Amino acid sequence: MGASNMTSMQRLCVLGSTGSIGVNTLDVVSRNSGIEVFALTAHYNYQLMCQQCLAFKPKYAVMADEPTAKLLQEQLNTHDCKTQVLFGPQALCDVASASEVDVVMAAIVGAAGLAPTLAAVEQGKKILLANKEALVMSGRLFIEKVKQHNAILLPIDSEHNAIFQALPLDAHTPCYTKTLTEQGVSKILLTGSGGPFLTRALDTLADVTVEEAVSHPNWSMGQKISVDSATMMNKGLEFIEAKWMFNCQADDIEVIIHPQSIIHSMVQYQDGSVIAQMGNPDMRTPIAHALAFPNRIDAGVAPLDFSKLAQFSFCKPDFARYPNLKLAIDACADGQAATTTLNAANEVSVAAFLAKKIRFTDIYTINAAVLSALVCTEPNTLEEIMAIDFAARQSAEQLIARGLN
Repeated sequence: MGASNMTSMQRLCVLGSTGSIGVNTLDVVSRNSGIEVFALTAHYNYQLMCQQCLAFKPKYAVMADEPTAKLLQEQLNTHDCKTQVLFGPQALCDVASASEVDVVMAAIVGAAGLAPTLAAVEQGKKILLANKEALVMSGRLFIEKVKQHNAILLPIDSEHNAIFQALPLDAHTPCYTKTLTEQGVSKILLTGSGGPFLTRALDTLADVTVEEAVSHPNWSMGQKISVDSATMMNKGLEFIEAKWMFNCQADDIEVIIHPQSIIHSMVQYQDGSVIAQMGNPDMRTPIAHALAFPNRIDAGVAPLDFSKLAQFSFCKPDFARYPNLKLAIDACADGQAATTTLNAANEVSVAAFLAKKIRFTDIYTINAAVLSALVCTEPNTLEEIMAIDFAARQSAEQLIARGLN
């Protein structure tokens, strides 16, 4: 292991260890002393989980269900690995909130990551938030709980981590406690690559295949996030997340297309200064930053070679090309019920596209239809949020089953 700039041992729980963020997190851990893996969780990928358990020897591993947990336990037994295997949603919450845990990497994609992340918040943990849905679905409630339980929330999304690094914050000033005005900030500039279809003819988008949609030009990501990047819904969800993470309003955030993905986001100050955070497009950089904050550790990422950078280009997003982004920005201004509904509808519509049940452009059609049918008051509890989430999923599934008619 390499040298670490961390001052004391941190015990880590990785929620979603077999996904892209989880794998990158463990890569950073392997390069630095001072981090001990307490628990790893995954969905069904017990083969990779077995490899991770043998390498990091966590006390617990959590799988989605009992059959998968048994398969993992059998593999671990053949290697005489002492990791205890658990399964199910409650086990996720148990390991995330365990008294032994100092830091939780919240990297389960989608609504499934909300409950264990909240369980960790309620125990005052340091949360490295890669699950943007936690703030999209329950931003106000989530931030209130973070403050109430003195948890620490650090952003992992490359854009939010970039904004965090460009703000005038110290280790004792959480980014969600001050307003932008108090920090001398006039605007957050949220950058996005534009995905693989930035220059594709608009009249051919209906013909986009799954294989084309998941081929991101710059980043290596899971299928769902890759499709969201292609529709720019991912940027819309990040827009909503930024509102809550940085204690601002929809009007304080502007989305900028930056195809090279070298500038990860920027902060514009009242004096005319703009501070940008730059780096190669590699998630290990924000992961290492948050793991060690306020210190710095080895991420295994090569520094930028500015002599080899051909150009930086920027443009405004075209909402005719990216109507899902406009939906998300409008939902952000409308409130929590709208953002919860949109997130749920989008999860269902993207899953249907990946299963080749609908066309690429139908993702927007479904999301817009579910959102336009929304009739409910603003949620005040997790139960109310989950009820809105459930209703939106049902609505989206019914639309798909009827063939969008």
